[in-house]
Amino acid sequence: MFCAVGLTPIALGYGAAPSVTLEAVFGITVDTIKLKHIMRAVMGLYLRMVVFWLLGAARPALTTPALIACAVFILSLAAGRLLSFAIDGMPHGLLVVYACLEILLGSLAIILYCRSEAR
Repeated sequence: MFCAVGLTPIALGYGAAPSVTLEAVFGITVDTIKLKHIMRAVMGLYLRMVVFWLLGAARPALTTPALIACAVFILSLAAGRLLSFAIDGMPHGLLVVYACLEILLGSLAIILYCRSEAR
């Protein structure tokens, strides 16, 4: 649930109005159809994961797969950000916050998964 709540506004920020949101928050100009298309595809991926995690919270049969998917997805985002920090340098401060939250939430998904398997 935490990952779903946290990722929803990020997904919408990336894709609902990318030329407005990304310019306002990060100073990124989204001025081509190609880039808008990519950002909306990312939004679609994020929102579909959110739906899956919410289903996992509501349906016990999907809880374990949803926790695994959450950990893999969120920690993959964090790994990509850490790689970028190492190669590209430090980005906008909000993106550093995202990386920290991704590590925290991905770790939480692993802890919840381990607790559910221990029962």
